[in-house]
Amino acid sequence: MPEPSATTPRQHFRQLRRELDAHTQRRHARQLARHLNQPLLRNAGRLACYLANDGEIGTQAIMQAAWSHGQAIYLPVLSPLKNSLYFAPFTPDSQLSRNRFGICEPDCSPAQWLRAQQLDVILLPLVAFDDAGNRLGMGGGFYDRTLAFLQHRQHRRKPALIGLAHEIQHSERLATESWDIPLDAIATEQRFLVF
Repeated sequence: MPEPSATTPRQHFRQLRRELDAHTQRRHARQLARHLNQPLLRNAGRLACYLANDGEIGTQAIMQAAWSHGQAIYLPVLSPLKNSLYFAPFTPDSQLSRNRFGICEPDCSPAQWLRAQQLDVILLPLVAFDDAGNRLGMGGGFYDRTLAFLQHRQHRRKPALIGLAHEIQHSERLATESWDIPLDAIATEQRFLVF
């Protein structure tokens, strides 16, 4: 696949995923859910996910499977104070409201929110990924700030970080910064990569 030229990598890969038609999006989401039938995911009691936005690969089938296995699902919510994320419980009956970026979040009391350290697995959206487990996000740094505590752990156990993407979001190599948190695995509609 050709790498970006005149546009930035972020613009290029966002455009690629946006161009996928609805049928392809649904097919990729179903295939992704099959690739995530991994012990790491099946054994997670608390699983953070996201609601697909801006061409991100869908997670509805993943959440349905998790609920059927009695797992608790959490979605990211923007902290009003620290420009970082907390995670709110999400069920099929949850009420949603839009945050300042127009992204839906569970509408619940902050007393119900969890910190990332309290989760077993976090499924992260991304704009692009490479073969070393690096992730290019949307550019706001919310996940990097939220997960900064992982930089100081010598033996990281949880949460496990799994990036979810369409295969077309693969890049040969991404530039990284000192604050970037590498992923433990990447799942696409074609494969599951562990780093």
